[in-house]
Amino acid sequence: MSGELIGGHLDGLHQTLENLRRHEPLLRRWGRVLAHRLSGGHRLLAAGNGGSAAEAQHLTAELVGRYREDRRPFSAIALCAESSSVTAIGNDYGYQEVFARQVRAHAGPLDIVVLLSTSGRSPNLLRAAEAAREAGATSWACTGPAPNPLAEVADETLALDGPSPNVQEAQLVLVHLLCTAFEAELSTMDTLARRRVS
Repeated sequence: MSGELIGGHLDGLHQTLENLRRHEPLLRRWGRVLAHRLSGGHRLLAAGNGGSAAEAQHLTAELVGRYREDRRPFSAIALCAESSSVTAIGNDYGYQEVFARQVRAHAGPLDIVVLLSTSGRSPNLLRAAEAAREAGATSWACTGPAPNPLAEVADETLALDGPSPNVQEAQLVLVHLLCTAFEAELSTMDTLARRRVS
């Protein structure tokens, strides 16, 4: 029985990753946009609940630290990791506001807000997308199957087909692919800058 369950899980993950492959052009474009925005002094904010919170932190860690290449750090904050803010806001304003209030505090025009959700139905992420729009920031949603409410309110959405566990696993790959595209564009920008100087 466990062998069938494990095999079925792996088959599902394979299908979800194949679906992710079809979003390669979008990921390349997001990487280019991210490189230009962050290089211009703008910021990335990321949020999610549960396992998606871990992927939000993973993404910001790769940007503040590094992914593959040694390079300067970029401004990126995982809103779910701000434990004092999350608990204070949740206590005073309700859990639905824990990300939106932070977006209002930190986001400005041309900043990017990445919202990760396997269901696309979390009220706190929906509120965060609305707050991003009010701030003039760009919201990117990474969700499970569409249609879903978060896909409707975000500026752009990468929606993956598959059950929640497989979508969550694919989100880690998505984070790495976005970082790959981001650093590739940084390298291109650096090369062009050196050519202009010479």
